[in-house]
Amino acid sequence: MITKDTQSMKAIVSTKYGSPDVLKFQEVEKPTPGDDEVLVKIHAASVTRAHCMMRTGFPLIGRLFLGLTKPKNTISGTDLAGVVEATGKNVSDFSVGEEVFGSTDINMGCYAEYAVIKKDDILIHKPKNITFEEATAILDGSTTALPFLQSIAKVQRGQKVLINGASGGIGTAAVQLAKFFGAHVTGVCGPTNQEMVKSLGADEVIDYSQTDFTRSDTRYDIIFDTVGKQSFKKCKSVLMPFGIYLSPVLNFGLLMDMFVTSLSGKKRAIFAATGMLKTEEKLENIGFISSLINQEKLKVIIDRTFRLEETADAHRYVDQGHKRGNVVLVMG
Repeated sequence: MITKDTQSMKAIVSTKYGSPDVLKFQEVEKPTPGDDEVLVKIHAASVTRAHCMMRTGFPLIGRLFLGLTKPKNTISGTDLAGVVEATGKNVSDFSVGEEVFGSTDINMGCYAEYAVIKKDDILIHKPKNITFEEATAILDGSTTALPFLQSIAKVQRGQKVLINGASGGIGTAAVQLAKFFGAHVTGVCGPTNQEMVKSLGADEVIDYSQTDFTRSDTRYDIIFDTVGKQSFKKCKSVLMPFGIYLSPVLNFGLLMDMFVTSLSGKKRAIFAATGMLKTEEKLENIGFISSLINQEKLKVIIDRTFRLEETADAHRYVDQGHKRGNVVLVMG
């Protein structure tokens, strides 16, 4: 219970797994930074497909990190952008009033007016040329797409890369990054998003409502299924002999495909939990993305913004699977 002497804040609290209805707008105790922590007054926080999956508790393997029967951390959200409100005595890299953005990963806590982040975690000074909304959006789509394309698939100039779900948060970043690396890019999206995907640099765009790319005569070096709507088995026939199927969405079928293809040495299925990368790697990736944005070689696409108290509506919107780029919560 919050007493009159306790500082409070507004937050979205969920004490069980389930539909967006489990997300409750409540008043809770405002966190206090420890000696090695930074208190951030949040201006914007992202709402991602991964957050929606965390809310449901599926796939079940995720509960090993999130809580077996209910969420360990009742305030959800992993990405934020805002202003430093206070710092612990051991913090020297950040000062009160500085604009920052960062990630709390499985510690959550970003669907709120304030959050604390350890000084050695993912916390970065925000570039002046981007908004708080754009900054928080970077932390999901772009930093998920980059390691898949650069470190895992090692995209080379002239390769054919297909991005399934090209209009989403990860997809819009993946199209631009694959093009930056010199690939011939095909984006797969719905009919209303084709022009947007083309504007991001896609050489070709496939309307999934009209054409099934898994039955195409075209062969691809890399298929990045950003939404996990297809499977390696369906995509296998349109992969080059040593082609790679990538997905950030884990399920039992993909696990089995990864095991089998790891033995064959030819066409491969790969999943990676980019959120589990080391802090140093994440900071390097964010630095790379920020440099592309500064050079105007990467755009951050914002579809819709919702107020904090509308978080359940934001989740319902993302659950529909038709968002264009990123969905963001704004505070105040």
